[in-house]
Amino acid sequence: MIISQEKAFLKAQAQLQAICRFVERAATDGQRIDQAERELFSQLLAVGLTLLMAFVAAQGDGDAGVELEFDNHRLRRLPGSPPRRYLSIFGELLIKRRVYARRKGQKVEQAPLDERLGLPAGEFSYVLEDWLQRLCVKESFGEAVTSLRTILGLAPSERAAEQMNQRMSEHAEGFRSQQSPPPGTEEGEILVATADGKGVPMRRPLQERVRGSHPRRGKGEKANKKQMAYVGAVYSIDRFRRTADDVVDEVCRQRRAAERPQPQHKQVWAEMKRTVAGAGGTGRERTFAEMAIACRQRDPKHRKKLVCLMDGEGALWEAAREWLPHAVGVLDLFHVLERLWQAAYCFHAERSSAAEAFVTHRLQMLLEGKVGYVIGGWKRLRDAHDLRGQKRKTLTAAIHYYENNRDHMKYDEYLAAGYPIGSGVAEGACRHLVKDRLEGTGMRWTVNGAQAMLHLRAIHLNGCWDDFVNYRIETEQTRLYRRSAA
Repeated sequence: MIISQEKAFLKAQAQLQAICRFVERAATDGQRIDQAERELFSQLLAVGLTLLMAFVAAQGDGDAGVELEFDNHRLRRLPGSPPRRYLSIFGELLIKRRVYARRKGQKVEQAPLDERLGLPAGEFSYVLEDWLQRLCVKESFGEAVTSLRTILGLAPSERAAEQMNQRMSEHAEGFRSQQSPPPGTEEGEILVATADGKGVPMRRPLQERVRGSHPRRGKGEKANKKQMAYVGAVYSIDRFRRTADDVVDEVCRQRRAAERPQPQHKQVWAEMKRTVAGAGGTGRERTFAEMAIACRQRDPKHRKKLVCLMDGEGALWEAAREWLPHAVGVLDLFHVLERLWQAAYCFHAERSSAAEAFVTHRLQMLLEGKVGYVIGGWKRLRDAHDLRGQKRKTLTAAIHYYENNRDHMKYDEYLAAGYPIGSGVAEGACRHLVKDRLEGTGMRWTVNGAQAMLHLRAIHLNGCWDDFVNYRIETEQTRLYRRSAA
């Protein structure tokens, strides 16, 4: 309950004096510094709560008279002062304030003190939500709640933290749409768009979770299905011209490239299949639409060369042709290497020097633009060795992979132009954005819950968290109090 400002100041002074006496006593008793530190922090939180009460008390109770005009209606003051719960980082406050409605028994339409204080829509303070969700985007809801409770001695429930996450994420798309592009002076010479998919473990539908309603799983059927989250990233980078020998040395002989340029202003996000405003859409479509918007914002006059760098998934390249038609398509070299090693093990023992020589020779050919020679050589080797069974199947799959992606394997041209040829950014984004947070032990998600977490985690990874929190507060405050302020 809020006390008067004068009483709150007197109480705070008494608390501060008690803290000083504690410090003197702790020093005399020979306490360790960490023991004194913990107790000091606890007592200072109590002082903070008292001073916050003083701040609220100074604003009065919001009494605007018997009647007030609001949104072209005359509202009457209701009897009594119903308290409103407010959970701050210092503790819980019950704020008594006057409320107004058209008549007794109807919905409260105005509480002047709420506006004066800028109270949030819910009962949790903006600061508490900020701190808790910073933890939630990095660890499980349960761990985040426990961490905050260890620090502050209080925290919302795990369920409340999850609901808070979804409410905050409702502002993510609006925030992203109003962000300004990076300064042109800080951009690299080339604009790169890259995308990949990562499965998210989903909760079974409610009817299947009811005991006895889920039939026995068939052979090979998993207990929980995954839904694909498509991760997109856009960044700029300077040209980095290399020869085929340079790349072979880097990849096969593990020699780090000197003076490698770094990606600039990397932006990542992830989308799942969902319905928005009554319209459905796949996560892949939404991701490529966002990449197209980002590319247009960062290079509206198309002065930079746009490179689309991905693995060999056909659906991704179909989306790229639709949304990024002017991009130069580049097949990620590391997926190409993966097929090279698979082919090598069809003829040589794993980890053998012969297998390494097989890969090195053909990698050199690919980097020199001789994709057709590699494919033709494999076909001849397959028939000459009369491969059977799994080895024949593996080599045939590698041949088809190269044939299907041949248009995106012009590595001699890419290297001469200084284009990137490895999609480490997309691979890293899938791991950091999706896997590290959404695939923890026992985690299962609804579509809305997973998308909310992906929105907020992307904002955090993009380094925009503080700006997003401010945007969210300003947006909610405008929605709550705009009409009365006018």
